[in-house]
Amino acid sequence: MIKQNVNIVNFNSLYEILEEIKENLSFNIIKYENDVDFLKEENNSLKDSLTVINFDKKILSGKNLLIFNNLPISLNKLVELININLIKLRFNSQSKINIKGYELNLNSKFFSRDHTNLKLTEKEIEIILYLDLKKNKHKVLDLQKNIWGYSSDLETHTVETHIYRLRKKINDKFNDKNFIKSHVNGYFI
Repeated sequence: MIKQNVNIVNFNSLYEILEEIKENLSFNIIKYENDVDFLKEENNSLKDSLTVINFDKKILSGKNLLIFNNLPISLNKLVELININLIKLRFNSQSKINIKGYELNLNSKFFSRDHTNLKLTEKEIEIILYLDLKKNKHKVLDLQKNIWGYSSDLETHTVETHIYRLRKKINDKFNDKNFIKSHVNGYFI
């Protein structure tokens, strides 16, 4: 699993403490010396990260903000609060992924459009996410390797079977034969 980022803005003492124990943390820490440096980057890559600021820095605003105004706090409590907020952030970001007019909810495993829901398996979700993420056509061997972890010298119809069943489920529920398309160069969304 990819570690989430925690941005420490103008809170050097906290950054130094977390830097000392970073190998024990379930998240990456990124230090910003001041609000200006942070705000330059805020709209680009920080949507899915948590920002921690000192209680006296109220210039920043946002939904992914953790402000400490009840200091002192134990290190265990601090890391616990950060982890709880990261879990909430991950849950919320996984609850609505838009893919080609559909909404994929990784938490409930529902694929939906126009108030119609289809329950998906973990493997079906992996297939959809992989095909959507890469934005190009994927040969069966590519899917075997990256979704199932099979070596390319195995003869198997696992990929074709899963794609066939997933396409059938989507067509039966949403009357959409073109969500996953096939081409001589592979499958794509």
